[in-house]
Amino acid sequence: MLIERIYDEDLAQASYFIGCQRTGQALVVDARRDIDVYRDTAAKNGMEITAVTETHIHADYLSGTRELAAATGADIHVSGEGGEDWQYEFEAARLHDGDEIRIGNIVVAAVHTPGHTPEHLSFLVTDGAFADAPGYLLTGDFVFSGDLGRPDLLDEAAGGVDTRFLGAQQMFASLKEKFLTLPDHVQVFPGHGAGSACGKALGAIPSTTVGYERLYAWWGPYLAADDEAGFVAELLDGQPDAPFYFGRMKNQNRRGPAVMGDRAPLPEFDPQQVAQQLAAGEVTFVDTRSADEVHTGTVAGALNIPAGKSIATFGAWAVNPEADDRPLVLLAPDQEAAQEFWDHLVRVGIDAVAGYVTGIEGLPQTTPRLVSPEEVEAFDKALLLDVRAVSEHAAGSVPGSTQLHGGRVLWNLDRLPQQGTIVTYCQSGLRSSVVASTLRHAGYDVVELGGSYAAWSARQDALETTPAG
Repeated sequence: MLIERIYDEDLAQASYFIGCQRTGQALVVDARRDIDVYRDTAAKNGMEITAVTETHIHADYLSGTRELAAATGADIHVSGEGGEDWQYEFEAARLHDGDEIRIGNIVVAAVHTPGHTPEHLSFLVTDGAFADAPGYLLTGDFVFSGDLGRPDLLDEAAGGVDTRFLGAQQMFASLKEKFLTLPDHVQVFPGHGAGSACGKALGAIPSTTVGYERLYAWWGPYLAADDEAGFVAELLDGQPDAPFYFGRMKNQNRRGPAVMGDRAPLPEFDPQQVAQQLAAGEVTFVDTRSADEVHTGTVAGALNIPAGKSIATFGAWAVNPEADDRPLVLLAPDQEAAQEFWDHLVRVGIDAVAGYVTGIEGLPQTTPRLVSPEEVEAFDKALLLDVRAVSEHAAGSVPGSTQLHGGRVLWNLDRLPQQGTIVTYCQSGLRSSVVASTLRHAGYDVVELGGSYAAWSARQDALETTPAG
């Protein structure tokens, strides 16, 4: 048996390729939409992907299940649990608790583990060539290394009302009745790692075991004492802000994401052509450089989505394709870099990318305004906006600031002043640059706090330690 973890650092998301080396059949669990990595894994191992499935209706990324099935002819299996309000709306075989997918010698059994979502499944894997009992559990957003999937996303992302309390109770029951009934040696492969907003304290270790989590996870003592009330209170306390694009992902994943098919290589555009399209309002320009580079000059009205490990995350903060269908033009050094950038964007359903340019010469340019930590207090502003997480704001903030997570700003414009200047900041300036560019693109007058909170805090520390006189 082959189990290969395919990890997306951008969204801290894990999918799994499970293959039978005897028959050459393979199953992919929780695929993302840029699917070449799965086809390459199959080709490298001489296997054919014959089945695809997923643990639940995801909120943090757009599922590649349908995309991969369309490309390979694989059968689709999805959860049929959770009641009629939580059913997938596209054609697929439905899995219920105890149902099996067989891949050669391998048996993959569905285990209904509600809590994170009502329909959530985990998958018990038995390597029939080696053992007659399960040795592995793919837990999706149920059990992470050192943490659990958050049960509040249906409130935060799907418009639910107080579903978090029932979800937390279901999580307790799933742990008690399903997870902790397994032998301690069963290896656990979660759907996310550190950095995901699907939990509040996910570990970076890629796998764990039932026994290790039983002994050392924060929730272990509550289950040992059968203390549901204490468990629910701690699970719900301090969950991070949920980006608003999660709601779009949840709805699209339930309906069935659009199948893109093979994407043609992105063309390189002539800057003069792009300048004309920008003037006509036909495209949106994306400056993919760092915040520091953008602050030396950028394209007027451009979004700043820096290249690197958070393209999908920041792209989903800055672009809402349901409200603005204009295609994107990327700044990229070459076609390969542009294509890779696009791969990240399609993971969050930002599909409309028209092409790229290799420089900003010939395009309308502007220099974003900054205000120094020394000047910000007296600066004439309508709002001082902290775009960090609520926990960061609570730990220390610039006096007079209002907190609104960067992933929620574009969907809460009614909370912002329509007149006057908005000053934005985060911890280092990266997130602030993304949000500031998003607001400028939407027509707001925005100034960024130079050096953001780190610079402001360092100045305060220096003032407090400078001797008087």
